[in-house]
Amino acid sequence: MPPATKVPSTRKKNPITRSAARKPRTRKAKKKSFTEKYKWKIVIAIVVLLLFSPFYYGKIIRTTVSTGRWIKDLFIFNDYPHYDKLNVKVPRRFYVHGIDVSSYQQKIKWHLVDSMNDDGVKISFAFMKATEGVTLVDPYFQRNWRESKENNIIRGAYHYFKPRKSGIWQARFFMQTAKFEQGDLPPVLDIEEIGHLSKEELQANVQDFLDEVERKVRVKPIIYTGYKFYVDYLQGKFDDYPLWVAHYYKPKLKLENTQWKFWQHTDEATIDGIKGKTDLNVFNGDEEDLSSLLIQHHLY
Repeated sequence: MPPATKVPSTRKKNPITRSAARKPRTRKAKKKSFTEKYKWKIVIAIVVLLLFSPFYYGKIIRTTVSTGRWIKDLFIFNDYPHYDKLNVKVPRRFYVHGIDVSSYQQKIKWHLVDSMNDDGVKISFAFMKATEGVTLVDPYFQRNWRESKENNIIRGAYHYFKPRKSGIWQARFFMQTAKFEQGDLPPVLDIEEIGHLSKEELQANVQDFLDEVERKVRVKPIIYTGYKFYVDYLQGKFDDYPLWVAHYYKPKLKLENTQWKFWQHTDEATIDGIKGKTDLNVFNGDEEDLSSLLIQHHLY
């Protein structure tokens, strides 16, 4: 049998290219600079120093909060938004909120007041009725005075003024009942009626009360009154006293040339831990401003 003829293969051989045949070159790693080598450690060290430095920490927090509020105010156009949990409208651009109470609210669960938060609106301070005239003490005052402080609420006390009673004796009665301490809000005079006195007689009696209280606590008392009552009977005479004014259901409070600090803007708020409706207030400033208003010294 004749030998088989060898058929040449038609497959082409893949030539090895020169570049593939070369051995890969290893590049020498560049030496990292000191900054590149330790940059994350440097960043972490700077952050730690800032966090543990009271000066820079406070400055950064204040700047961040202020910027955030500015941006929020810039893009939200409702000047008088409704808050569902509070069940009232709250004027915008105020960030410190509080209540005022008396025996009308009966027994208050202050721990629920402290924990309430409705879309950023929290209760930071509370004024409570202490006395009226020269004989009446609010039956819930001592409980409210004690438990509000125990539950981290900045507390304040007010006296309901009776125009035909001695301002000095009312002040002494008030100060015997409300024992103010460092960290409390200044005492408050609640004046809402004229009592058949002339404007000049009323102002003189009010001044006696304010002078006696200031002599005891060494801070200027706060004056609480209604918007119209202030304009009609007090404006121009007591302008250097901190003012707390009642003016309901308005998006803005227009009181020129006054030192108004608190605005009672509604009497219809729903507050956790309180039965019935409650007055709601805003403070004209931030938390730092509120802290500077508090009694700074020991009294007893």
